[in-house]
Amino acid sequence: MGASYIYDAVRTPFGRIGKSLAGVRPDDLAASTLQALVARHPELDPADIDDVFLGAANQAGEDNRNVARMAAILAGWPTSVPGATVNRLCGSSVEAVIQASRAVETGDADLIVAGGVESMSRAPWVLSKPSRPYPVGNETLHSTTLGWRLVNPRMPKQWTIPLGESAEILADRYGITREEQDAFAVRSHRTAAAAWDAGVYDGEIVAVPGVELDRDENLRADASLESLAPLKPSFRPDGTVTAGNASPLTDGASALIIGGEGALGDTEPLARITGRAAHGNDPDVFGIAPVEAANRALARAGRTWADVDVVELNEAFASQSLACLKLWPDLDPERVNIHGGAIAIGHPLGASGGRIIGHAAHELARRGGGVAVAAICIGVGQGLAVVLER
Repeated sequence: MGASYIYDAVRTPFGRIGKSLAGVRPDDLAASTLQALVARHPELDPADIDDVFLGAANQAGEDNRNVARMAAILAGWPTSVPGATVNRLCGSSVEAVIQASRAVETGDADLIVAGGVESMSRAPWVLSKPSRPYPVGNETLHSTTLGWRLVNPRMPKQWTIPLGESAEILADRYGITREEQDAFAVRSHRTAAAAWDAGVYDGEIVAVPGVELDRDENLRADASLESLAPLKPSFRPDGTVTAGNASPLTDGASALIIGGEGALGDTEPLARITGRAAHGNDPDVFGIAPVEAANRALARAGRTWADVDVVELNEAFASQSLACLKLWPDLDPERVNIHGGAIAIGHPLGASGGRIIGHAAHELARRGGGVAVAAICIGVGQGLAVVLER
């Protein structure tokens, strides 16, 4: 077995649903991100890319029919460059990176571009096809933006609850208050804003052609406990989960170059991928699945939490993230999402994993070394984690 490295990682600014990126098709959004990634490396001939793995959670609209292949073609790459689209819902681009690293380590590929894309703005409504030619009665349109749709009646009802209700369950189970969730959200916004102001994100952001957006659109530098306090609960009348302490619906794309040693000439890798793991649990508490996924990934890397310098934990909900932190007693919370998280930055489902892995890799390069963990929760009760070292 060989080793797999991250040579570069980029992402678009994440746009709020219905706003700046709403006019961009997801296949075009992915294509422009692939183009921008390769443009940073004049020595890289796209014809040398062995494969493209992109994650996409929806795949019900313009991202259908293998958006990875479509994006590579739209990027102007040779038709000899294949592409595959993977779907593990919120963890889709983590899955893409994992599959890319495995292919490199086993010798099936030398150089792969992995990442993901999601346009939650352009996710369509879908209509079930009738089982008979001339049905009697009305049919229902289902939104594909987020969450369950066209649910199999055999699925236990307690597992098909809204994602926000699951966040409420975790808040109850782990004694997480509304004030704690709001404080976590405020930290996300403020640390993200400070990172942007300090130029931390400058080296990993690529523009979307024709769109004037140079910073994550959901970011609120002036977020405060006072500004979040008036927001009403979104899922329970007496609940604690609000639009302010949950990740917003967003659009965006991410892309990384994954390769073996020396795969990009003299370019020094950002980090090496040393551990990977997936874990599943009951769907109604999906938010804590990253806990065991990260524990297993660290064990496979031969590391413990004491070795970890930085953690990128995708913030689906503040209560979900805080529950994970409670279940990682050996992890210093100050090492988690030091430059903000999805509550401030956004969570375009298929692209988020590429964002957290890419940012962790760039952070290790900034530090000149260390160990990082990137972990993400996934609807229907799954978690993924990747360990990086430099």
